[in-house]
Amino acid sequence: MCALVTVPCAPEPDRWVFGYGSLMWNPGFTFAERVEARLIGAHRALCIYSFHHRGTPEKPGLVLGLDVGGSCRGIAYRVAGAEWADTHAYLTAREQISGVYREANRRIHLLDGSGRDAAAVVYLVNRGHSQYAKGLDHAAQLHLVRGAHGQSGPNRDYVIATVAELKAMGIVDPGLAWIAHRLQEGHD
Repeated sequence: MCALVTVPCAPEPDRWVFGYGSLMWNPGFTFAERVEARLIGAHRALCIYSFHHRGTPEKPGLVLGLDVGGSCRGIAYRVAGAEWADTHAYLTAREQISGVYREANRRIHLLDGSGRDAAAVVYLVNRGHSQYAKGLDHAAQLHLVRGAHGQSGPNRDYVIATVAELKAMGIVDPGLAWIAHRLQEGHD
């Protein structure tokens, strides 16, 4: 008769998630480390019509996406391996509602002085999706943001909170700052 030997499973490795919009100020998941980081090859853009979180199909809002080209400073979160399955399920439910984001793994550079790079889960805009809002000028963006409200609240709050987080990090995004200023001051 053979003895049954159990071999422990290797623990799930820690994973990184890169946030560039609301994930910076409202991650919604447990993390082991939070570090400023840079992603090369994509930039932050107010380029996604929001039909769920910050608008509706009848009155869409606008949210950020990672669009092709340039670079983006944001926040990287290290998620413990034991937390990854729950975190990934949460992120999938939050970010993959309509398929406008493509989940990908990209190399990021951690800006904590350590010189570390890491592979991170990022959410890139799907340029072929009907919710991709290409080429809107700032006035059109302001108009959409001002009038939209979704399941996660007013679109204006999303933009203002993102600009505040960017400012705290020493980042100025002139377009977003222009929109946030007009939202806060009631300008058109």
